[in-house]
Amino acid sequence: MMTTTLHVLAAGSLKRAFIPLCQHFSQQTGILVHVDFGPAGLLRERIEAGQRCDLFASANTRHPQMLLASGRAQAATTFAFNRLNLTARKTAQTENADWLSLLSNPALRLGTSTPGCDPSGDYTFELFARIEAQYPDIKLSTRAQQLVGGRASLIVPAGEIASAWLIRQNLTDLFVGYAHYAQALENSDDLRILALPDTYQTRCEYQLARLSDEAHLLEQFIVASEGQAFLREAAFLTLDGK
Repeated sequence: MMTTTLHVLAAGSLKRAFIPLCQHFSQQTGILVHVDFGPAGLLRERIEAGQRCDLFASANTRHPQMLLASGRAQAATTFAFNRLNLTARKTAQTENADWLSLLSNPALRLGTSTPGCDPSGDYTFELFARIEAQYPDIKLSTRAQQLVGGRASLIVPAGEIASAWLIRQNLTDLFVGYAHYAQALENSDDLRILALPDTYQTRCEYQLARLSDEAHLLEQFIVASEGQAFLREAAFLTLDGK
C-alpha cells in the first residue's frame, strides 16, 4: 500500500524545480512529499546515519552510486544535467573583463562551494584543474575560498541564491556555481553572469537514488515528461537534451 508521505532529501540547487514539482505530484496523486534540501554529500551522510529517506536527489552520480553499492538504495537514475558559470560583482574594473581576466585577477576574491560536501565544489575544482593545466600561472585552487556547502559554512538565507548573496554581502567578488541560476540573476544591475567555455566545463549529472518501493511513483514522475518540464522551467538541462 502506498505511503501517504514520501520523505525526499534533495540537493539545494534543485529547490526552484523540486518545490513546484513535488507540489504538483502531490496534487495529482494525493501523496504528500516532504523535501529537505542541503548539500548532497552531507545529505548522503545523513542517510548513512539512519535518517529516513525514500528518494534522494543528488547533484552528482557519486553519492547515489555509493548508496547503491552499500545496498541502501534500490536503484540510481539520472534525471537532469547542469553546467557551471561565473558570477561577478559589476564594477568599473569588472564590467568589460572576460571570464579569464576575472578569474586570473588576484585582486578579486574568488568564492566556491565546498568539495566533498557539495558537488558544486567538486565540479568547480575539476574546472579549476583544467584551466590551470593550460594556464599554470593562474592559481585558482589555492586562491579560492570555500564559502558555502560545508559542515561549518555560512548559511545562505532562504530564498537567496548563494552567488548573489555572497557578493552582495561583500564576502566575495566572484563565485563559480551552477549555470541554471543565471535565469534568476540575468537582470541584476549589480552582477555579471558569464558563461564558461566548453573546453573547461564539467558535465554536472544529477541522479536519483530510490531507497524504498514507495518512492517508485515519484521517481517515474521526475524522469517522465511532466517532471522534466519543471526542471526545464528552472533552467536545468533535461534528459531530452534541451
